[in-house]
Amino acid sequence: MGKRTIVTMPGDGIGASVLPEALRVLDAIGFEANYVHADIGWEFWIKEGNALPDRTLKLLEEHKLGLFGAITSKPKDKAASELAPELQDKGYVYYSPIVGMRQHFDLHTCLRPCKSFAGNPLNFIRRKGDGFDEPMVDVAIFRQNTEGLYCGVEWTDPPPVVRDAMNTHVKMAKFKDVPGEDLAISTRIFTRKACNSICKAAFEYAKKFGYKSVTVCEKPNVIRETSGMMMFEAREIQKDYPGIELWNTNIDAQMMWLTKNPEDYGAIVSGNMFGDIVSDGFAGLVGGLGFACSANIGDEVAVFEPTHGSAPKYQELNPSIVNPMAMILSACMMLDHIGEAEKATKIRDAIATVIAEGKVRTYDMMKLTGGPDVIKKGAATMTEMTDAIIAHL
Repeated sequence: MGKRTIVTMPGDGIGASVLPEALRVLDAIGFEANYVHADIGWEFWIKEGNALPDRTLKLLEEHKLGLFGAITSKPKDKAASELAPELQDKGYVYYSPIVGMRQHFDLHTCLRPCKSFAGNPLNFIRRKGDGFDEPMVDVAIFRQNTEGLYCGVEWTDPPPVVRDAMNTHVKMAKFKDVPGEDLAISTRIFTRKACNSICKAAFEYAKKFGYKSVTVCEKPNVIRETSGMMMFEAREIQKDYPGIELWNTNIDAQMMWLTKNPEDYGAIVSGNMFGDIVSDGFAGLVGGLGFACSANIGDEVAVFEPTHGSAPKYQELNPSIVNPMAMILSACMMLDHIGEAEKATKIRDAIATVIAEGKVRTYDMMKLTGGPDVIKKGAATMTEMTDAIIAHL
């Protein structure tokens, strides 16, 4: 088999810093690939009115695999004001390029593993009796990636046909006298096919990796139709997995239980918004966004990314102080996806060794406020952290 071609999309801010570090680790482990750069992000929104150019979509259509760094997103008015003067008032509307990528390629499954590394000073610690306890967290969040509140079906001042349709629901009566310009509507759309698919993925993962439970984390007692559909499909699928328990939690209660019994959970499945929330919550228990990796998987195309943002305040620091591990772990997920699990395991083992030794720690691992002075306080640079990981390969 010839070399694979990976579409690399650094994006904005620290994305341009961490992505090359992941490629260094892939090279060090002996993964041979061709890398082709693709344009994405705020620069292209400003210059072209499109943060996800068609040329980037064509590269992903051709090569099927992408590594993505980070993106800057801003509110509607702010985005419009930053367009190049010649593009102002031309009808351009900013859409998140990562959301657009997910929808264009139907990257329906978002997998966000949150697993503790022994010795990480950022691991969650709770009080137990007269002492303290450090539960080891090992959770895989399956987030439906293309529907729900992120599907983009929304209006401010909805057109008459939309308003007339909404008014057929009895509970719209309280809004009948609200002027259109004062009314904003966002829809939360679930389909049975997507609910079935994401629940099936969660149960398959639980079976493969020995998790004892799959938890549907939604809000069916209030959002009865959409959350109810997800729960119904999970119950139907669970019949084919008698050895795996099906649990059900409400998103609000789940966020409270995060700090009570996080070690009890295995696979968690949610719609788009709630999956985003609960995955960030669990990421906070295992070290924060510096360790939070993810995969966006469709039937043909897959894109792997850290879940942290572009952190523009750190972009200009030289040397960079950011933690590259989320990006490197995302590259490991890509290796798993394409059948290179042995290489992925070796990289994760090297990361675990570096963390356990505690000799090389980025500023976040030292619980310092980010800034150029952290290096003087003993924090490793981004490059030094990558060097330490490579040294243990």
